[in-house]
Amino acid sequence: MPRPTPQPSFVLIRPQMGENIGAAARAMWNFGLDRMRITSPRDGWPNQKAIAMASGAGRLLDEAQMCDSTTEALADCSYVYATTARPRELTKPVFTPAHAMQDAAKRIAAGEKVAVIFGPERAGLENDDIARANAIISVPVNPEFPSLNLAQCVLLCGYEWRNATVESVPATVSMEGQWASHAEIEKLAEHYEDRMETAGFFYPETKAANMKINLRNLWSRMPLTRADVQMLHGVMRQMVRWKERGE
Repeated sequence: MPRPTPQPSFVLIRPQMGENIGAAARAMWNFGLDRMRITSPRDGWPNQKAIAMASGAGRLLDEAQMCDSTTEALADCSYVYATTARPRELTKPVFTPAHAMQDAAKRIAAGEKVAVIFGPERAGLENDDIARANAIISVPVNPEFPSLNLAQCVLLCGYEWRNATVESVPATVSMEGQWASHAEIEKLAEHYEDRMETAGFFYPETKAANMKINLRNLWSRMPLTRADVQMLHGVMRQMVRWKERGE
């Protein structure tokens, strides 16, 4: 049974290649989506190539709802987005993937059942499919090469769904170990200030105090790890040694 997590259903309309179905399942699961519906897959079902491509997302294929038509696949949905690169002369609201998933999140939070339909690989959705949708999702791609692979389109929508529903806080991950302490940054600043003083950098004297403050401010703005601090100490020591050898 599908998990109770509120989310849209992703509906693959007449997909052609099992590999693409599997890749779409994998893309969905990357972003916590597990409601897949499939209508009339060209190469039949179940499909071993889809299972192989899905890798760790095979459960989505096991639980996928199989339908005979677009109408059947959308029967319980109150709002549907159709992914297409072309407007097809049908008057409908047009969203980017980001705006569509933000809109979908609001609708689902209000109790609506929402679906996103994706067309077959060769030519995309037909007008008859798009006519059943309430809105269009159009990706702002290169107009000279607008075609997206099925799994790519699923991935884009899944990513934007995740962005719209999971609060993220910008963060910087230290890959070099622990962050440097204030005391370590202070010693680094003193090291550079002393050496630059010796080299006559702080000139003229009337501006020296402000120049030193600006230098300290520079260090305080930089997120440095202990490894960074050690490297910067080493850089200055080596520059001094090189200067002394030159003399």
